[in-house]
Amino acid sequence: MSTESAIHTLGDTFKLVAGTDEVGRGPLAGDVVAAAVILDPKNQILGLNDSKKLSHKQRLECFKAIVESSCCYAIGRASVAEIEQINILQASLLAMRRAVAALTPQPDFVYVDGNRCPEWGYPSQAVVKGDSLIPSISAASIVAKVSRDQEMLELDAQYPGYGFASHMGYPTPAHLAALESLGPTPIHRRTFAPVARVLKLASDLGAL
Repeated sequence: MSTESAIHTLGDTFKLVAGTDEVGRGPLAGDVVAAAVILDPKNQILGLNDSKKLSHKQRLECFKAIVESSCCYAIGRASVAEIEQINILQASLLAMRRAVAALTPQPDFVYVDGNRCPEWGYPSQAVVKGDSLIPSISAASIVAKVSRDQEMLELDAQYPGYGFASHMGYPTPAHLAALESLGPTPIHRRTFAPVARVLKLASDLGAL
């Protein structure tokens, strides 16, 4: 039995099976965004895969198909303030918990991308690299990625000069340079090391 078929067996006895995944653990700015999807077994969506393995065009095509053909989908998030308060791992689990809780109808079983499940009452299974193995997790990763990218495009217009539209908040050299020259915005995660360093430097200079 292959790894994929073995994993699928866990949810086969349940009628409504959801997948959930998050996007945005690594960026220095913006919320962490999760999605949950219950696929319709009668409407197969071709091309589902880990969102990172798809081109921008492929992600948008899959996103459109998921919106139109899935049984249901929902988005959850944890804010920058929550990330700073409870740490990024717990914030990611919180975002996934919120996404699954927002599904209508509610799932009987949930596949979770990664190596741990949120604390909840759903029968569930954490699957490492599940976004490449489980179609419902793949769908969730696509919905989360497209949704968060769109938010970062809007934030790019709100906070020009940081390049959010190109790096989506990740710590690229261009982002780090902008952070040092312009300082952090309200959407930057102050507990993340590169942002904390800039804040400390500004504080030290102010004390001179």
